[in-house]
Amino acid sequence: MRAAFAVCALALNLFASATAAEEIEQHLTLDQGRALAMHALKTGKPQLTLQLSEALLQADPKDPLAHLLQAAAHAKLSDAIAARKSAARAYRFSTIDSDKFQAAQMASRLALASGSPTLSQVWLRRTAIHAPDEKSKELIAKDYQTLRRINPWAFRIRTELKPSNNVNNGSDTTLEIIDGTPSLGSRFGPRSVALSGLIGTLDLAVSRRLRQSQRSLTTLSGRLYIQRVALSSSAKDLAAALAAAAGTTVPKNSEFGSTYAEFSLSHAFAVGPTQKRGSASVALTTATSWYGERKNYNMAKFTGSRSWKLSPYTGLVIDGMVEERFAARSTSYSATVLGLVASLSHRLDNGDKLKLTLGLRDTDSGHVNSSYSTASVRLGYDFGKSLGPARFNAGLILGYSDYPVYLAGFPVTSLANGRQDKSIYADVNMFFERYDYAGFAPVLRLRAGRKSSNHSRFETREFSLSLGIESKF
Repeated sequence: MRAAFAVCALALNLFASATAAEEIEQHLTLDQGRALAMHALKTGKPQLTLQLSEALLQADPKDPLAHLLQAAAHAKLSDAIAARKSAARAYRFSTIDSDKFQAAQMASRLALASGSPTLSQVWLRRTAIHAPDEKSKELIAKDYQTLRRINPWAFRIRTELKPSNNVNNGSDTTLEIIDGTPSLGSRFGPRSVALSGLIGTLDLAVSRRLRQSQRSLTTLSGRLYIQRVALSSSAKDLAAALAAAAGTTVPKNSEFGSTYAEFSLSHAFAVGPTQKRGSASVALTTATSWYGERKNYNMAKFTGSRSWKLSPYTGLVIDGMVEERFAARSTSYSATVLGLVASLSHRLDNGDKLKLTLGLRDTDSGHVNSSYSTASVRLGYDFGKSLGPARFNAGLILGYSDYPVYLAGFPVTSLANGRQDKSIYADVNMFFERYDYAGFAPVLRLRAGRKSSNHSRFETREFSLSLGIESKF
């Protein structure tokens, strides 16, 4: 048998691949040909490996091992692009998870070697589909983080489906009640009352690292947020009845859909000594908002952020922003908005994290009904370790809004003391990181709460349970 290998190897060195195929067919079985190709690769003869594997592929174009041998041979010949394409074919034709895992790992390494870190990330996610155990998945996650640091491009995708009893943020009642007094003969139309249904969300973001050093980072990014609503059959019946009573049209699903698109240029930089790990950032953003198939406004925003590491376990972040809304479809959508948010986080000894967030916001609009101030506080708790199959975090949110002047009712009257809203909400988020596919895992969110107001149009309740998909890397 050794003599047969030697004779065939000599023949393959002297003749073209067609002759190689004939030699394999005459002297060797396919298994023996594969063994010879592997031997040639191990003994530093990549060109011979290519000839042998090509002959094997003439016999069986879907032979995954032959494609894998070609990938390894091309790699040794410093042709990373051809090697990656061969590894991709090996992945496609493999039927065993371990073989697919090996081929995807090779394709990921070769994509990086050919200068395509984004494609390398795609292939690394494919390895996660066929990872043999949890330890392999942990190593894949670490490799992905390394690629994220290497790749100047970053991508994020989030999706969510949310059944809700109030998809349009409508009122609990059909009656208009102001400061406890019903407005005679005034009832809300179908667009102002709470309607149940399904909310679908797609959130896409992409960023490009423009410049980076040990102490600074400049990034250009874009984001597209799309939300669409499908009313339930009961909501359609309710809306039809209210529309008939009010003499208005029945609302369509598209009237409650929203879209938001933005571009941002940001610069982050370290502040103070390295051991303090302080940082700051500034950003300029331009955006456009649509609701109900119509553009709401264009927007320009400037944001600034400063963070401090108060201790090894405690951090403080303060964010500020000024936003100008213009080219609006009406005066109620044009506004100047000022905002300030302070977040204090503390990591406990067991790895759990507490976070307290205070937010202040002032909106000065071209219409009195859109000029208001708000304050909110959120207390969050993030469990550091999984509880059963999921990681949990939960939060309690309290909010207050004040509209100094508010016009309502028919005929139009001004509320004596303006309008005041109070809200309380709780949310629970469960991330099932063990049930991932290509590094994407399901997220289950439960949100419940209510808002009270001296104007019944803004007395709302919400109960929603949403299922989303997020990356675990």
